[in-house]
Amino acid sequence: MSQRRRLPNSLRWRARLWDQYQSEDSVSRRPVPGRPRATTPAEDRFLALSARRRRTTTVPQLVADHFQASGRRISATTVRNRLHNAGLYARRPVVCVPLNERQRRNRLCLAREHVSWTQQQWASVLALDTINPTLLKDSYRGGGILVWAGISLGGHTDLHVFHGGTVTGLRYRDEILDPYVRPYAAAIGNDFILMDDNARPHRARIVEEYLEDHGLERMEWPARSPDLNPIEHLWDYLGREVAALNPPPRSLHELKQGLLCVWSSLPIPVSDNLINSMGNRCRQCIQVRGGHIPY
Repeated sequence: MSQRRRLPNSLRWRARLWDQYQSEDSVSRRPVPGRPRATTPAEDRFLALSARRRRTTTVPQLVADHFQASGRRISATTVRNRLHNAGLYARRPVVCVPLNERQRRNRLCLAREHVSWTQQQWASVLALDTINPTLLKDSYRGGGILVWAGISLGGHTDLHVFHGGTVTGLRYRDEILDPYVRPYAAAIGNDFILMDDNARPHRARIVEEYLEDHGLERMEWPARSPDLNPIEHLWDYLGREVAALNPPPRSLHELKQGLLCVWSSLPIPVSDNLINSMGNRCRQCIQVRGGHIPY
């Protein structure tokens, strides 16, 4: 009924509609002349083809290419609209470290070995990582600091701050493995598994000997695989929480105190969700046959 009210109700309108039907066999509205399109169908195809052939090209470059080919200038908005009509949208490329065949094969082996693990099995894993938190801000006066932490299902270690110098295998053993990892392993039990990356201090001979002497099992970790390490995303969370502090840290000392404060109040579900994501990470890694995954 609402549509019928919108239609004109005059004899002249009915007569004109009947005449149109008699002459055109249709009562649809005729196209109304408007502003002509800035590009022709051939030019639309040219823009879409240029964008597909050169994936890294930009809209200003396409504007210049069109002017060089046709001698007519069109706006950047017109180019974007034509690309959108062709199903092409701007995307920022994912920054990933390149993988060779051996690295992809090792990643695939890790994923296949652990894709069927249960939550109980993952509960025995302690995931470790180190980060330079000064990267979270533009700059801090007085140099830089390095922090380390570990997470597992149902808990996490304390946040450790390295004070000055380079982290070596000796420091990793004396400042991390002995005071943090070894007691944590004792609390988990005989099924404890250490998950850390292939950083040089982690794979030093002195570290390997310490793990062997104390019966600590380590998960074989493929090179160039930060996307498979669940703790990597925790640094993003930590950075956001520290940046949200009021007032924000203005020095290395304030940054350190802020990191320790945020870490001490880290909700357990946050770290648990990251550990529980390992099954999905492994499945996605298998789907791309050892390639990078969107984590």
